[in-house]
Amino acid sequence: MSDYEIVYSDDPNFKKRCPKCGKHPCACPKSSDMVPNQHTLKVRLEKNGRGGKTVTVLFELPQNEAYFKELEKKLKGLCGTGGAYKNNMIEIQGDHREKIKAHLEKLGFKVKLAGG
Repeated sequence: MSDYEIVYSDDPNFKKRCPKCGKHPCACPKSSDMVPNQHTLKVRLEKNGRGGKTVTVLFELPQNEAYFKELEKKLKGLCGTGGAYKNNMIEIQGDHREKIKAHLEKLGFKVKLAGG
């Protein structure tokens, strides 16, 4: 997007534009476009660069930001902890690999545990 914000436009479709992608009709990927049984998600533990704290990371996710932001919220609620979606990865605080793996398999994803 650009560094400026349009204040007025005489285009009748201007107010109908998507706030995220700025297009009419919206070009953002829909969360319903994700078919879980066609994807394998990888889960690993990370500790480096995090002040000694353990973080469960889902990485190499397929391109569907809307779906995975929603999934991140559900996983945080499931684990009862904080987390974030950034750089096409989901980070959940703490070691919750087994809980997350079981939940993702219930949704239909194939899951691989990476690392030791």
